[in-house]
Amino acid sequence: MRLLQTALAVLAIPVMAALVVTGGRAIKGSESTITVDRIDPDALADPSSESQPDEPATAAIPAPAAPQPPKPAAHSRAIDPDVVAPPALSDSELERVEPRAPLSDLALAGPPKPPKTKMPGDWNGTKLFQPVATAAGLIESKGYAVAVSGVDVVKADETCSDAGKSWACGTRARTAFRAFLRGRAVACTVPPDGGRDIITAECHIGNQDIGQWLVENGWARAAQGGPYVEAGNKARAAKKGIFGPVPKLDGLPALPAASGPAPVAPDSILPADGGAVTPPVDQLAPAQ
Repeated sequence: MRLLQTALAVLAIPVMAALVVTGGRAIKGSESTITVDRIDPDALADPSSESQPDEPATAAIPAPAAPQPPKPAAHSRAIDPDVVAPPALSDSELERVEPRAPLSDLALAGPPKPPKTKMPGDWNGTKLFQPVATAAGLIESKGYAVAVSGVDVVKADETCSDAGKSWACGTRARTAFRAFLRGRAVACTVPPDGGRDIITAECHIGNQDIGQWLVENGWARAAQGGPYVEAGNKARAAKKGIFGPVPKLDGLPALPAASGPAPVAPDSILPADGGAVTPPVDQLAPAQ
């Protein structure tokens, strides 16, 4: 087997050499020949001669073809501008009209308009959340201080008398007003922005008028000429709220009794038996 392979390899070498030689001759025979024009020796001898060769020496080499314009598509056609022309119109047939209005304010080139300031007549119930009653008829919330209109605010330190006895009716009225609010949102006719000054305005909780509730329950006095004068007269006649007697505190639980000895102030000095002064435990005895 090895001898057969060796013999085949030896025979393949001259066959391949013959194929290479045959291919080289075929390539050499197909090469193109470039023709060069002869140069006139007389033209070279006389440099002043005006006669110049009409074509370059390499005229035998064909020049590249000029690019051809693209062919128009099958569906396109040439249009003669002299044939297609706008129709002739006289000046009397034309009419100038005003430009249409922009579709929105965003199309205008001018600056945006400032927001419209609300006037007192446009204030329609500003919501005051988590109101705090500082007195009967006075509300504070989120930078607002509002006095309920139509009532005379009962100050927290005001006192009332009944049968010769005085009692803190202002504190009692404020407590009743806080129990009525219970942290609910209050709607008052105040401007959108609060201020430091107290604003007198009508206030409501839902459909209930706060001023009406204060006066008819006797926790505020009706302002003269206001809308709650009649309700105030009824509350005074019925002795409600601040017009009533001293509230009874009998039903309140008693204070818890003190257990153990009373605490001693650290800076006190207690006398001992015999009149000698004994310092407290946490103090040093004076030097003798």
